Amino acid sequence: MIYSLENEKIKITASEHGGELHSITGKKEGTEYLWNGNLEYWKYHAPHLFPIIGKLKDSKYKVDGKEYELPSHGLARISQFTLLSQSNESITFELKFSDKSLEVYPYKFSFQVTYTIKENSVKVSYKVINLDDKKIYFSIGAHPAFMCPIEKTEILEDYYLKFNERENSSIMCFDKNTYFTHEKKDYLTNSDIIELKKDIFKDDALVFDDLKSNKITIKSKNHNKSLSVEFDGFPYMGIWAPVDGAPFVCIEPWFGHADYGDFNGDFKDKEGIMFLEEGKEFNCSYIISIEE
Repeated sequence: MIYSLENEKIKITASEHGGELHSITGKKEGTEYLWNGNLEYWKYHAPHLFPIIGKLKDSKYKVDGKEYELPSHGLARISQFTLLSQSNESITFELKFSDKSLEVYPYKFSFQVTYTIKENSVKVSYKVINLDDKKIYFSIGAHPAFMCPIEKTEILEDYYLKFNERENSSIMCFDKNTYFTHEKKDYLTNSDIIELKKDIFKDDALVFDDLKSNKITIKSKNHNKSLSVEFDGFPYMGIWAPVDGAPFVCIEPWFGHADYGDFNGDFKDKEGIMFLEEGKEFNCSYIISIEE
């Protein structure tokens, strides 16, 4: 089922399937800012990444010596959530452990996603609750895709990404199987701009682990419409689009990342992994804002 929230400036829709945003519309001109899920390019809109981010090596991982298997980005984006609560300003969906989930992810959890609208923004809040009688381990992140170009008369090269700090930053490198290596490549040198062009993602996502910025804005060279993602506290940032010219760009704040190509350890020893003690909860959020 699809649910909606709106105020004078913005309207959003979200689905119980994946707990996923389906639309972010500016009401001034009816402009759509979120990717429409066109199957020709990418069927998702803004999936949630839990309990893993990216690829596991051979799609497998080990917990206390036992092997499990999960698809890329984990359970959340392919699971049915339930509606937990709704008001005029916010809506909350929940994904809870089940007998089926325990077969592939051996922890008891509640994963909640809340959307809250205020003026021209939507705040996306995550809550993970440990319902188990032991420590649980997980990664969590976002994968929202935004229309780029925003206007149909434009092309990708009309756009750029603006960081709110000047950066001297490198990107994490991939091997031929798109697992991470332990190498990095210099990418931003005293710059707060990434010019967008079709070959920018030829080696897959741009993944940063050393940004000073906590805000990235998709801007046009031709008009003032823009979209920003504010991501306080997230240690990793992925920026991605398919290399086939799909008209969107993903800005992805993460706690955790995909496997290194040489990683063979236990899930709890994976770089960037999070944990919760019995009965505890973890909270984080990011904010999407539009300017018209």
